[in-house]
Amino acid sequence: MILTIVILLVVLLVLGLLFVPIQIFIDTDTGKYYAGLKGLAKASFEPDEKELLRIRLKVLFYERCFYPLTKSSKPKQPTRKKKTKPKKRIAFRKVLRLIRSFEVKRFALDMDTGDYVANAKMYPVFVLLNHYVASFHINFENRNRLVLDVRNRPYRILKTFINH
Repeated sequence: MILTIVILLVVLLVLGLLFVPIQIFIDTDTGKYYAGLKGLAKASFEPDEKELLRIRLKVLFYERCFYPLTKSSKPKQPTRKKKTKPKKRIAFRKVLRLIRSFEVKRFALDMDTGDYVANAKMYPVFVLLNHYVASFHINFENRNRLVLDVRNRPYRILKTFINH
C-alpha cells in the first residue's frame, strides 16, 4: 500500500516537472540575464568586480555563486586515453524542430549602428518588421537595447525528439 503511494507520488512529480516552464530572459538595458525552471531553479549571469562573469545558481532554497571563467587551482590528473565512441550527429531537422518548440513571449530591439546612412537604410526594414514581426526600432541617439523572453516546457522538447 505504502509502496504504491510512493510510486504514485514519484510519477506525479515527474509528470509535474514535464509541464514546468523553462524561461530564458535577456535584457541588455537593465543587465538581467538568466535561465531557469519557473519556481524551482534559476541561473543568473552577472558581472563582477574581480572576474568577467559570475553565475548565481538558485535551486529551491539553496543559493551559490561561482566563476566559470577562472582556472581551477587543483592540479590536473594525467588522463588515460579512452576508447572513443563514434559521435552521433543530430539531424538538422531535429534541431530546427527544437528551435521551433520555443515560444518567444517578448522581443524588443532598439538599435543604432553609429552610421547615419546605415540607420537611414535600415529604417524602412525596421518599420516593416515592427509592424509584422515584433518590436524593432532604429534610433539616431546611440542607444542599443535587446529584450528577449523565450519560454518552453520540457514535454515539448521531449516531443521534438520522440516524434519523427
